[in-house]
Amino acid sequence: MKIAFNTLLFLFFSVSICLAQSFADETHKFREHYKKEFLTTGNSPLKKKDLPYLRFYEPDSAFKVKARFEKVKGQPFEMPTYSGINKTYVRYGILKFRVNGRRQTLTVYRSLSLQANAKYKDYLFIPFKDKTNGSESYGGGRYIDLKTTDIKDNSYVIDFNKAYNPYCAYSVGYNCPIPPSANHLAVAISAGEKKFGKESEEASLK
Repeated sequence: MKIAFNTLLFLFFSVSICLAQSFADETHKFREHYKKEFLTTGNSPLKKKDLPYLRFYEPDSAFKVKARFEKVKGQPFEMPTYSGINKTYVRYGILKFRVNGRRQTLTVYRSLSLQANAKYKDYLFIPFKDKTNGSESYGGGRYIDLKTTDIKDNSYVIDFNKAYNPYCAYSVGYNCPIPPSANHLAVAISAGEKKFGKESEEASLK
């Protein structure tokens, strides 16, 4: 019996290690693609020499959580941006989940301008703030992108490891939506992208 128990214990830990490695590999693959997009996007605020200054939290599966999705019929409204220009969005639904044992909610938004474009008509958007803003992560909040097809059986898996900074985190002159108060989380999301490292380095040299 002891041998069998030890074998099961070994198999359990082996599977756990493999899953952790697979999750980390998936996260790193996402981040490499994310970095490359800066070099292929026409209005990108970063160049190749800036990419080493992009910083991220270590992959953490505790911040990949399953959420219950509730569809809502919201009216179009103007979401302010950091440039002072408003963008028209509509509330698409609400995500209810737990992170670090605490209940949280996030509102999912849909851009009316993107919805009118056949290529992006399924795109959705989650802007949010959390307790890391200003200290470890960008003070203006972070974003998560998804599609309508990612929501299945009234549920969606939020992977905060894929949270990214808006362009405003790197340069001025961009119309980055300001996360509405409904999406200000009362917990620290220690996952995803951190503050841009180039600003920190330049500040230390002054």
